[in-house]
Amino acid sequence: MSPAVRKRCVYIDLDGTLLGRGASLLHDGEGAVSIDGIRAVQACLRADVEVVLMSGRRRAQVFEDARLLGQRSFIFEAGACVVLDGEEHWLTGDLLPGELSIAEQIERSGAPALLLERYAGRLEYHDPWHVEREVSHLFRGLVEAREVDELLAERGHANLRLVDNGAVSRRSEALAELPHVRGYHLVPSGASKATAVAFHSRARGYEREETFAVGDSREDLACAAEVGDFWLVANALAHDATMVEALAAHPNARVTASGHGHGVYEAVVGTLMGAEAR
Repeated sequence: MSPAVRKRCVYIDLDGTLLGRGASLLHDGEGAVSIDGIRAVQACLRADVEVVLMSGRRRAQVFEDARLLGQRSFIFEAGACVVLDGEEHWLTGDLLPGELSIAEQIERSGAPALLLERYAGRLEYHDPWHVEREVSHLFRGLVEAREVDELLAERGHANLRLVDNGAVSRRSEALAELPHVRGYHLVPSGASKATAVAFHSRARGYEREETFAVGDSREDLACAAEVGDFWLVANALAHDATMVEALAAHPNARVTASGHGHGVYEAVVGTLMGAEAR
């Protein structure tokens, strides 16, 4: 872990991390009642540590979650936008909201149709959460994001990329044969949670070592490059054994013993107590 520096901010993913089964804050990954996620947030607030939720969810959803925690900043749609004290900061490059939303611009490019056709039986829209999105096109299935990015570049869509945002539980009959299902966001190539974390941290004047993050996906893990300490909750390894190899590229990253809210609490206490002990 990083040297002894007082922590001032934590970036926490929602689905698969702070939230348990059924996207519940009050249940763990198995569906048992648990308040560890709440205890984790409480510990941060008592230590005067800003809590920034980062999620692939839509703005309205993340806004309400942040409001319930008493926080004024959040990151939505996989890092496409940082809302800082109510002010929007778009991190989507040349694709900006205007007469058409960014999601509508991506739709008109033909990229979503291309992916659905090429990966039929392996990729579908993440119904019903794919609607009313401002930026990303939300899919579920099982594909290799790097392979998809290569296809996008070959077909003239180099300004877009596919984000692997971790395991999901919902699927249709069309995906019944897949061993497991993951969620994916088609976003502007410059948008990422790591970029959003870096932007927020600079805007607040935080030093890297004053921040830490907790998540469950490769997209979350990329944030390790922008924070002092990064924690991957244990359930992140359940459906992706290659995450162990990915972790090796980040010396400041470690895995919690428990998953979901239990893991977040472990990460928060371990980081705050570790910093105090040094």
